[in-house]
Amino acid sequence: MGKKLSNNQLLLKECIQQEYVENSLYENVDSYFEFFSSSQILKDYDLSDDEILSGIIGGSNDGGCDGMYIFLNNDLLTQDQIGNLTAPKGSVLSLIIVQAKNTTGFGEDAIMKWKTVSSNLLSISSDLNSFLDRYNEQVIDSFMIFRDAITKLVRSQIKLKIHYYYVTLADDKHPNVDKQADELKDIVRQMYPSAKVDVTFVGADKLMELYNTDAEICANLEFAENPIARGKNTEYISLVNLATYYKFITDDNDRLRSSFFEANVRDYQGKNSVNSRIAESLASSNNEDFWWLNNGITILAEKVNPVTNKELSVVNPEIVNGLQTSTEIYNYYSENKELLKLETRNVLVRVIVPASEESRDNIIFATNNQTNIPKSSLRVTDTIHLQIEMYFKNRGLYYDRRKNYYKNQKKKAVDIVGVSFLAQCLISIFLRKPDFARARPSTLLTDDETYNKLYESNADLEVYYKTALLGKKIQTNLAKTTEMTSAERNDVLYYLLYGVSAKVVGKKDILYSDVKNIDMSVVTDDLINDLKKIIYAKYKELGGNGRVAKSDTFITEIDKMLGL
Repeated sequence: MGKKLSNNQLLLKECIQQEYVENSLYENVDSYFEFFSSSQILKDYDLSDDEILSGIIGGSNDGGCDGMYIFLNNDLLTQDQIGNLTAPKGSVLSLIIVQAKNTTGFGEDAIMKWKTVSSNLLSISSDLNSFLDRYNEQVIDSFMIFRDAITKLVRSQIKLKIHYYYVTLADDKHPNVDKQADELKDIVRQMYPSAKVDVTFVGADKLMELYNTDAEICANLEFAENPIARGKNTEYISLVNLATYYKFITDDNDRLRSSFFEANVRDYQGKNSVNSRIAESLASSNNEDFWWLNNGITILAEKVNPVTNKELSVVNPEIVNGLQTSTEIYNYYSENKELLKLETRNVLVRVIVPASEESRDNIIFATNNQTNIPKSSLRVTDTIHLQIEMYFKNRGLYYDRRKNYYKNQKKKAVDIVGVSFLAQCLISIFLRKPDFARARPSTLLTDDETYNKLYESNADLEVYYKTALLGKKIQTNLAKTTEMTSAERNDVLYYLLYGVSAKVVGKKDILYSDVKNIDMSVVTDDLINDLKKIIYAKYKELGGNGRVAKSDTFITEIDKMLGL
């Protein structure tokens, strides 16, 4: 008789099965477990489902890497960012590798695969191309991004962190597995002696704990004095002790809560003149209070509840102005924790509950438009994006203009449309650039000319809705295509979207009016499967890799096959 499963093992199995049945983006329950595991491990990074999916590898020749993610200062890093990559001195570059097995045990084999793939691909001196027959393209590309980032940022004196997470439904592990993990850490430290290297085993109990962590963030903020309050629990202004504010913006592990800063479009600028002065103010022994020398912090919230006369419970706080100040406060006290108990200085804090989404966007735009910020960073505050969100919501889709807002409301992933995903679909269909959509997921909307073409003021919202429907329909179909790897599905996705759209409207130069008038009932799985077959065959004929998908010639081949 097999070992009796614990309550957490049984509950997790049931939970994963139910969520898999409700979700149409995975070919089987084991592939869903890979996504589920990565989403729990990466919860603190506040990634969208699309971002988590982008790192899922799995399949053959993965070297034990079911998921790989590279972060620079908690921001997900992609290949198209490497060319112009910069970072302040002392930034943190993290590589996270996930192995997820829908089993009830931890095996040595998984760690042994990690030892081999790390020895082969982590060393900067290794020729990655010599391993193309041993590891799949996505594994090679992920290690390449990490290595390229190290090389690009060598003068920034970055700190390296390499994390391995082994996730199963186990409730114990054999000592030999721990020994394998110790050997893995020794191998990696030989290549990167100053790196922090961890191997973490996530079993059923820990996985259940992560799953039950509430996505809604509720943090208490204590003021130094009774706040000036206006409205009905909607506006508060007061001073907050610097030590108290430090605790507010950090989690239980003393890490900066990156989700608090999602709405702040301005990246931390490092040790520029302004931030250097903030740091000097913090370190100064002069008699001036900190808030005399600083403009303060603006926090938006979904709602606030007074706890006492001097304390608020803030639901889903967003620091929309004060990123530079907050980061300098974090940097100073994380290195001088002994000073927290002695701190008497304060920072000025404003807490606002916006009356509407329009009001929220206006505050974000205004507080981030007072200095030289690229307009592209403020795109989602444009009226057209709010209109798209409202139009979608009334038709059963959820436009993720406010990152992870609908995910946190437990909406199904198949019904959530990411900002980048919609942009990739629009570029593929209307600009005939699936290669651009595939190769530049993080920099799609930085060009004003492209942006203005795609998001015209008062554009017909039905066009965006039909485009999203087409994209989701293609994405769902490909998810069930077992003969393709995840990398191949990503390569083919936007070409198949273009092919289906062009086939239905009967031309390659597709107009907004063409998509608006598409009868979605004609976009059947049979039609998608027929086009998928010929597009995939041509893709394989040309080499079947990312270079084909990112080239500007593959689209011409598809036009020829479709007779356009």
